[in-house]
Amino acid sequence: MPLVKSINQDDLRNHNLSVVLSALARSREPMSRAALAKETGLTKATLSLLSDILLRNGVLRQLQPTSGASFGRPSTPLTFDSGRWVGLGMQINTDGYGYTVLDVTGAVVESAWVECSLDGANPDAVFDRLDALVAPVERRLAERGCTVTGAQLALPGLVTNRNMLLDARNLGWRDLDLTRFDVFRRLRAEAANEATLAAIAQIPGYASQRAVGDWPIGPLDSFVYLSTDVGIGGAFVRGGQIVMGDNGFAGEVGHVSVNLRGPLCRCGRHGCLELYAGRRAMMIDAGLAGNDKDAARTELLPRLHEAWRGGDTKAVFAVENAVSALASVIASTVNILDIDTVILGGLWSEFGDDLRENLERRVQSQILARDVLKVRLLFPPVTEHPAMYGAAVMGLDALFRNPLAFMDAE
Repeated sequence: MPLVKSINQDDLRNHNLSVVLSALARSREPMSRAALAKETGLTKATLSLLSDILLRNGVLRQLQPTSGASFGRPSTPLTFDSGRWVGLGMQINTDGYGYTVLDVTGAVVESAWVECSLDGANPDAVFDRLDALVAPVERRLAERGCTVTGAQLALPGLVTNRNMLLDARNLGWRDLDLTRFDVFRRLRAEAANEATLAAIAQIPGYASQRAVGDWPIGPLDSFVYLSTDVGIGGAFVRGGQIVMGDNGFAGEVGHVSVNLRGPLCRCGRHGCLELYAGRRAMMIDAGLAGNDKDAARTELLPRLHEAWRGGDTKAVFAVENAVSALASVIASTVNILDIDTVILGGLWSEFGDDLRENLERRVQSQILARDVLKVRLLFPPVTEHPAMYGAAVMGLDALFRNPLAFMDAE
């Protein structure tokens, strides 16, 4: 018979606070206590107690009372307070490194990105540079009275749940214990694959309240996110939650083979998707670079767009090959996961709606359930360093998962 852990009063209160914060983050607008009670299923008395705790600790603030009817007491909307609780997101990629600080309201407090080639760079030197960039930010936040609820690092590779980077082939890094680096250890950071965090950035209300307007993704929607750059990664979101897999490695669509007799990939397989639709491969195929090192230069991407739009034969051929490979892998992914929404992020966001619609039609024609299932292919709502933004969201998620660790409940 399995052991069942007893729940004490603090456990229950912590859970209920988390439920309230999550409900408010998913809402498109501020909510009254009565509306929160209805949404969460908590009693009005319990909700009143919980909201008092959140107001007292500066997590929420009250807006001016509003009257929705000609009778009854006006309701007082609650929303997240700004300037007190933030998450810190960091990223290291082949084309640079940086950070984003995200307020619980969803506003970016500050952000910076240092563009440089890190292919084959020494990891100790890179983490020292990241530390030098982030340390002044920590001091500024402390001076403003901000609490960093958590920090997350996005990396382009396989990351274990114990913060081991097993392999980042496009950086040339293997078997790195991330806790050995000062900035990671000082911030008590966690690490995750960049595609996973970029997918989280697309979910409205995951761990912050932000205006969503006509946001194409709902807070509880399911979708596949494809992150495309030098490498190609992916993530599966089910009901607003990331599906990580048993070991945290789910989503490696960049290493699905589209040609068993194709070129040899760094992973050891032949004809992987990223050898056709990754940035480095496309630059070489389009004749804009002669080797892998030159092809990794980010300034070549606008030249590829220009050459493709101008009808340059090599550029058109490179893009066509990439689109064909992408269509095949996306269709297989839709067939396997039974999902109808795919978000195509990274370099493909710049190619425009005509290409997106073309790719959508190709995918639709290849799926098994094409007569009853309509695939929706979207460009992402968050395109500016989405993995770094998602990392900051996950930093805030610590407050949402365990509110009492950060506040006084008495």
